[in-house]
Amino acid sequence: MSAVYEPLWHTAGPEGGSNAAKPASPPPAPPKAYKIEDFTLLKVLGKGSFGKVMLAQLKNSNRHFAIKALKKDVVLEDDDIECTMVERHVLSLAWHHPFLTHLYCTFQSTEHLFFVMEYLNGGDLMFHIQSSLRFDVNRARFYGAEIILGLRFLHDRGIIYRDLKLDNVLLDSDGHIKIADFGMCKQNIFGDNLASTFCGTPDYIAPEILKGAKYSASVDWWSFGVLLFEMLIGQSPFHGEDEDMLFDSILHDNLQFPRFMTKEAQSCVSKFLEREPSKRLGVNEDPRKHSFFKSIDFEKLEKREIPPPFKPKVKSSSDASNFDPEFTMEKVALSRTDKDFLNSINQKQFRGFSFTNPKMVD
Repeated sequence: MSAVYEPLWHTAGPEGGSNAAKPASPPPAPPKAYKIEDFTLLKVLGKGSFGKVMLAQLKNSNRHFAIKALKKDVVLEDDDIECTMVERHVLSLAWHHPFLTHLYCTFQSTEHLFFVMEYLNGGDLMFHIQSSLRFDVNRARFYGAEIILGLRFLHDRGIIYRDLKLDNVLLDSDGHIKIADFGMCKQNIFGDNLASTFCGTPDYIAPEILKGAKYSASVDWWSFGVLLFEMLIGQSPFHGEDEDMLFDSILHDNLQFPRFMTKEAQSCVSKFLEREPSKRLGVNEDPRKHSFFKSIDFEKLEKREIPPPFKPKVKSSSDASNFDPEFTMEKVALSRTDKDFLNSINQKQFRGFSFTNPKMVD
């Protein structure tokens, strides 16, 4: 953030007084640059090809964070430097919205890139839907409405998310959602400037991506339709024994709705899962105006003035019981890099990655 400086000169007000110059206030001290040694790593919260997410405590404090650690060798092998810098940029913007995960700082070592984010101890929606099988309509509507606001914030800034799924939507301790993991985001998607990369989680990939067409934020609204179906029904709308059959189902199968699903919910999901992008809800019509969301006051919702329908069980700021024991029972350790490869890394490629949000010291 830009430093703010006091004016060098002060002019007397109406009451008169001296016009003499007053000394300028010194510029604020630069924010502290953190390093991994400033934190105690407590538990593994999740892992994947990208690296690990770990629960950490800032030493000499009672503050807990989620630290995402990316191995530089993996980033380089996958040619993901640009994606990593985009993720850092989007996370720094996320402070301006209540339903996006907030970033406190980023820093690096010779082997790793680190993102220090708020710790959302309510767990992700995948964890909760596995225990409840499906969400009741009011709970699904509430989560859906908060996700819509988060997506619109990104889209208004030319950012498409491209990885919306149950695993990437977390709950805070109050039960509000936070969209997490911005590693697949694409920036500057305005007007005729479209994306073309084939990416995403198979069950959530939009038809236009599968067809190899250029695409816009329409792909996020398709993924939202899949996620809304999963929340309401407890399973995916499309199926296949392998990836090819799944993709064929996405391109051709008709939606099947159970009898208990309301007509409004069926209409809403069907409009999000419209295969023609230009006719899809979210593209041709504001999703907030659909009858399924008529009971939601979006203005109050964005101010977090509507109580969540479900509050996760959280014992403390360091509680990790809402995360998969498959991960939390693992030994906490950073993966090491082959020494020869490490010596070959051009560290200048990661220049500009480190950043400290002034909120880190609050």
